Amino acid sequence: MAGVTDLGEHIRARLAAQADELADRTDGAREGTDPEHVHQMRVAVRRARAALKAGMPLPELDAELKWLGASLGAVRDLDVQLDSLRERAAGFSAEELAAVEKLLNALVVERRTARRKMLGVLRSKRYKATLRALRAAAESGTIEVAEDEEPPALVSVVHKPHRRLMKAAAALGEDPPDDDLHELRIHGKRLRYAAEMAEVAAKKKVRALVTATKAFQDILGDHQDACFAEDTIRRLVADLGDGVEVDVVFVAGRLVERERARKVVCRAQWRPALADVDSAAAVLFSDS
Repeated sequence: MAGVTDLGEHIRARLAAQADELADRTDGAREGTDPEHVHQMRVAVRRARAALKAGMPLPELDAELKWLGASLGAVRDLDVQLDSLRERAAGFSAEELAAVEKLLNALVVERRTARRKMLGVLRSKRYKATLRALRAAAESGTIEVAEDEEPPALVSVVHKPHRRLMKAAAALGEDPPDDDLHELRIHGKRLRYAAEMAEVAAKKKVRALVTATKAFQDILGDHQDACFAEDTIRRLVADLGDGVEVDVVFVAGRLVERERARKVVCRAQWRPALADVDSAAAVLFSDS
């Protein structure tokens, strides 16, 4: 099939790049002074899994990458949540900020525990074996694509995630539940990573799709973060028990209100952002 060789080359190159990124960031993630190392390792895992889905079905390797991503994600999610909640407290008085830290103490402890588990993963033989398997796939993995694909093979990796995103969006009502918007964000994330891999085939037009999809993903990511933050705040207050200080309850309420305001903004933005994604995809597919 025309284009399969190019697709295979780009999938292998993508996998090799992610293996390098994981290896290069490992020491920094272990050291722990810059959270960006953990973040970029998690992104590398997601990109590698997207590359496998594009034409190299290796379920065992995908499962190992999922295992690694879960460990990295536990730390990364807590880093993001702590930073976000502290950012939401902007403008609070010194006494209120102290109350916020009391509220967040349990999250700090959870993050410490997650980091210890992550360090165990990064020092394990299983992690080293996963890196070796990823490099082996980059060097000799077999590419599988549908025989009836009509567009150029590399650009064709965008079609399926785009269709799934638009189909999922079309099924939503006027005011969809929070969980449905979270699922929609996952579809957007998969489209973005597929588009990033296809960018070498049609740089300008695919770059527009990557940009639009990232904006869409960011909006729904903010929405999901706000939902999760409210649930977390409620849990933290409940876990403090009957003896919780009034100041802590007060700042928790203020933080919840700010998270709800953020959700309102995101819900007003996601449909126009999705329309931008669909328009960018239409331009790309028109020349395929």
